[in-house]
Amino acid sequence: MSSTSPLRLGLSRMTGRSPHEPHRVASPLELLFDLVFVVAVSQASQNLHHGIVEGHAGSSTLSYAMVFFAIWWAWMNFTWFASAFDTDDWLYRVTTILQMGGVLMLAAGVHDAMANGAWGLVTLGYVVMRIAMVGQWLRLAASDPGHRAVALRFATGISLVQVFWVVRLAFPPEVQFWTFWLAMLLEILVPLWAERTHPTPWHPHHVAERFGLFTLILLGESLLASANAIIDAGASASSFSGLVLLAITGLLIAAGMWWMYFGFEQGDRMSSSRTGFLFGYGHYFLFAAAGAVSAGIEVELDLTTGAGEHLSLATASAALALPVGIFMLAVWAMLLRGKLSRLGSAVFLAAAALVLLSVAVPVSTVVVAAICVVVAVIVVEARRSRV
Repeated sequence: MSSTSPLRLGLSRMTGRSPHEPHRVASPLELLFDLVFVVAVSQASQNLHHGIVEGHAGSSTLSYAMVFFAIWWAWMNFTWFASAFDTDDWLYRVTTILQMGGVLMLAAGVHDAMANGAWGLVTLGYVVMRIAMVGQWLRLAASDPGHRAVALRFATGISLVQVFWVVRLAFPPEVQFWTFWLAMLLEILVPLWAERTHPTPWHPHHVAERFGLFTLILLGESLLASANAIIDAGASASSFSGLVLLAITGLLIAAGMWWMYFGFEQGDRMSSSRTGFLFGYGHYFLFAAAGAVSAGIEVELDLTTGAGEHLSLATASAALALPVGIFMLAVWAMLLRGKLSRLGSAVFLAAAALVLLSVAVPVSTVVVAAICVVVAVIVVEARRSRV
């Protein structure tokens, strides 16, 4: 709860919260915000799964990466703003709920975007979320003279980029595709430009907790995929053993990913704006990989049951091995590098490399991935027990 003083109409003055505030934890509103994003993440992973099974692995993976940028960027910008300026009054809550509406609009358009290349609804939902953030920054500019300059920079930069997102929809699909990357770059540059002279007072441990909670949501998708394997195992005697193996290894992979991520306290890694930006931006790869693991497990399920007519062993292997391997590399680069010993890092990276290389070997990728994840967890736990 914010400590700001109440003003007229039940509102509080929006000012920067202390980055050293003790016992700062996620608010119920932030938790609800995350739950709404479950819908968008689920839609993205499900459509990735269907695209791979239907023989469109390359295009589906690229579309997934594009959709996930919108999910990750909108979520992260709200999270960082809330860490620094959350007032928890009725206007702040209403504005946040408006962003949730944008999330649901985005989620509703994911299928058309990934399957048919129709990005209109996804773009509209994304713009709704971002314009709501403009409102938050303008409120800050009006309330806090000390943060007025950075707030106006954010409001201006975000608004201009949203105009670009909307205008590009008037052009043919191929133009929309190439201009997407320019719009994405502009979005990423806005915070770097806005905070160049006056950083916002975000709370390192609060931000670390928020990222951890979103990671749990993504891992929950993988656990759901493993649960589907268990459910199907009870209804299909012909592939019972294969489905049970998939359920066990899927659980090991999801639990191991959790263990790696939460092996050490992460708030102390963000000691400056530079390390904060690296932490936040690097999580795109970690989040996207974690969200794709559930699709990989579902693809393995289709391979086991023979449900995928256009599905090859190599494609199914890549669908699981690539996100698991990328997740491991991202965790090491952002969270474990400097925490593990040189030998520990070498073993951890070797395990990640073996997961990626399993794509080219005619073996059960899900088993190899599970074994490598367990090895990586042993490395993390061995180091953690000495700290």
